[in-house]
Amino acid sequence: MNNGILIGLSSITIAQLLKIPIKKQQTGKWIWSEAIATGGMPSSHSAGVASLATYTALKKGVSSIEFALATIFGSIVMYDAQGIRRQTGEITIKVNTLDEEIERLAGEPDHGVHDLTEQRLKEMLGHQPAEVLAGALLGIGIGALGYFLED
Repeated sequence: MNNGILIGLSSITIAQLLKIPIKKQQTGKWIWSEAIATGGMPSSHSAGVASLATYTALKKGVSSIEFALATIFGSIVMYDAQGIRRQTGEITIKVNTLDEEIERLAGEPDHGVHDLTEQRLKEMLGHQPAEVLAGALLGIGIGALGYFLED
């Protein structure tokens, strides 16, 4: 198998699995669904692309077209993860509370009806900058480790 793909996918998997103990530390509960959740600490998007760029830099050199492609691709992915996708999540929060806000503005009491009966949109889509940075640092470490452990 292509080692770059293997290292990138390994980084994504490790980052996703790390979300479980990190969420346990934050909440005191084991939330196993974090292994397949979007968003959260660390960013698996950032880990995957940073590990690929790091591995490529070590394997082909920083002046190679492969490294340039991996770096530009990775930059776009990380920007999207913390920018556009996070903003989409914040808009989703507003959409999820829109009915309640309309009732509040109309002077009606909130009985929590919308919380119980409405299908809510997924709110955690993107990452905070610290989550992207943590994922990138994890990916750099895994990419370097993968290169140095290579046959």
